Amino acid sequence: MEPPRAHAPPPIADALIRVPRHAFIPAAAWVEPAGGDGYWIDRDRDPDRWWRAVCSDTVIYTQLDDGATELTPHNAARAFAPTCSASSPLLIAAFLRHLAPAPGDRILEVGTGTGWTAALLADLTGDPGRVTTVEIDPALAATAAAALRAAGPPPRLVVGDGTHGVPEHAPFDRLHITAGVREIPYAWIEQTRPGGVIVLPYAPVMRLLRLVVAGDGTALGTFHEDCAFMLLRSQRPPAPPAATAPGPDRVRALERDPAPLLDPPPGLQLLFDVLIGDLPWEDRTGALVLDAAGSRATVREGRVIQRGPRDLWDEAERVHAVWTDRGAPGPDRMGLRLTRERQYVWLDDPAFAVADILTTRGETEHG
Repeated sequence: MEPPRAHAPPPIADALIRVPRHAFIPAAAWVEPAGGDGYWIDRDRDPDRWWRAVCSDTVIYTQLDDGATELTPHNAARAFAPTCSASSPLLIAAFLRHLAPAPGDRILEVGTGTGWTAALLADLTGDPGRVTTVEIDPALAATAAAALRAAGPPPRLVVGDGTHGVPEHAPFDRLHITAGVREIPYAWIEQTRPGGVIVLPYAPVMRLLRLVVAGDGTALGTFHEDCAFMLLRSQRPPAPPAATAPGPDRVRALERDPAPLLDPPPGLQLLFDVLIGDLPWEDRTGALVLDAAGSRATVREGRVIQRGPRDLWDEAERVHAVWTDRGAPGPDRMGLRLTRERQYVWLDDPAFAVADILTTRGETEHG
């Protein structure tokens, strides 16, 4: 695969000029720059600041709490959950580069949001009628529809749950997914022609995943840039786990230095996220903690304390051992395979799930 480029190639760069971002940004919104403090923009009160933000490579929030909380400076600053945003233009360009839409392609977009990427896809295909974009939120869909009509001939906009796809307009050559996905709906594979491409933000690791659909109904994907997107509404996780997991403590001595598990490199972080569901972190007492799926592990004063159905620290040590045995691979050596029955992350060989490798190692150690 062609390596990522520092800049968008000419067709995408030209589309970004023909379909300007400002046409899809509301008059008042909240800007969330990477590594900086968020701030409010208001086109009527401070047009220069609004234009600087809109023309910068930064995220702009346009909705909070599925619309239940009004988007105001006070509410946005209090960190109410953002549920719609205009993504960074460079990230949009990266997604479009991996999607590689071409004139005449039939495209499905899941998550219309502001409508900007739908307009870009319509421009890149040369025929808005071949682009279908689906939005689950009626209020967002109405706002996006108005912006799309004002920008030019609009693509087809459907209000509904994008996890089902839009079978009446399938098959598609490309699927562009604008929300984080934990479990990839098989309907997307069924509605993509063989050789077609699906690009999505894969959660929980939040990395761009490019899938190619095969003629046998499977799909094979590779990981690329890291990214940050809101999850599909139907796949949001439950409330954060409780501070204590059920059941008695299982206590053992700490036998390995925990330092290599902290601040993991991207490849190890991806494996921790996928296989464990959490990264080791340090609480305010200095203890190291793992929390996932109703289980909890705490490392303190040379002891490992584990509760719940899973021994999370044991799992983390095995994941680190597998990663080390394989030469400390990065995300470029990993990918995802999806069939009707299963989806799994692989390492080096798409035929084998990394979870199976981990299980095999665990059985060998205890055999």
